[in-house]
Amino acid sequence: MIKTLSYLSILLLLGFGIYYFVFRNDDRIYSQSEADFTIKDTGAIGRIFLASSDGESILVERTDSAWMVNKQYRALPSTLNLLLVTLTQQAPLYPVTKVAYENAIKTMTTDATKVEIYGRDGKKMRVFYVGGSAVNGVGTNMLMEGGKTPYVVQITSFNGSLAPRYPTSIRFWRDRTIFNISAEEIKRVALNYVDKPINSFEIVRSDTSVKITADPEIMNHLDGPNTRRAKLFLKYFTDVNCEGYLNGLPDNDTTIKVAPKHCTIEVEGMHGQHQHLDIYWMALNKRSKNRTVSNQDIPDDYDADRLYAVMNNYKDTVMIQQWAFRNIFHKAFEFFQKDGTPVANDFVRKGAEKSVIMKKNE
Repeated sequence: MIKTLSYLSILLLLGFGIYYFVFRNDDRIYSQSEADFTIKDTGAIGRIFLASSDGESILVERTDSAWMVNKQYRALPSTLNLLLVTLTQQAPLYPVTKVAYENAIKTMTTDATKVEIYGRDGKKMRVFYVGGSAVNGVGTNMLMEGGKTPYVVQITSFNGSLAPRYPTSIRFWRDRTIFNISAEEIKRVALNYVDKPINSFEIVRSDTSVKITADPEIMNHLDGPNTRRAKLFLKYFTDVNCEGYLNGLPDNDTTIKVAPKHCTIEVEGMHGQHQHLDIYWMALNKRSKNRTVSNQDIPDDYDADRLYAVMNNYKDTVMIQQWAFRNIFHKAFEFFQKDGTPVANDFVRKGAEKSVIMKKNE
């Protein structure tokens, strides 16, 4: 019994010591409120405001249907979810040391992100500043509004900086959806291949029928319309995203003007939805993969994986991936062949427009 009481006394003293060193620095005692950077219940959050020292700011608000950014765009789920997870997991390690104090405070005033968290009721939940990395590179300096001392904050098993999880640029926050419409909602889809017009086609859907239109050379000399493939094709317009926005980048307009146009895609919905894309080839660059085999579907000296696209009434320029559009970049001949035709087993065949000529000459 005496030994048990002794162990308990030691544990209590140890606990007090830990508390003392975590919440006391240079004879100044700080309340836990100065280190309360964790928000366990993110479901209670209604609004988040982020502002950087260089003037950029982001307002993220919860609505009945979605989280909105700057009252204009849907929030990018990956960015939003990462921030919410960060708020639940980040926790203070210790106040910054006396040696690092002045530098941490200086950083907070010149190069920090202000974070304001509000509840669904509009009441302020937290306001704090996210600064740079700790002196040893483990953890991130943060300062609660009204607090006197920055704290080193960290997520368990993550040693990197938390600052990138609080972005203030719209390009990190804006939802990247290009198409997200079900087959049942689609009224019309048209692909116009500017560089190879014979591949162009249009599919018009009603409640009772699907009509496919293409170049007469294809319509008159192949097997006839394959409505099963057309219906399958219409299912590929859900959850189609761009890689990122290029708005505001230097020389962006000039780059698009000199890029050769590949095609246009137009999608109309039953309830007035409309999206038009102008797609351009992207010149080879540092990110381009080396091509050892020529691809007759992609011009030489142009990227095999990425393209430019202009959309939303020419307000937005984005980067798209061939992979993301692999089920959309089909050709007219594919909708005028019988199922099981060898050239279209995978819905894709390089140079297949040649089959039109072959069929015509039979």
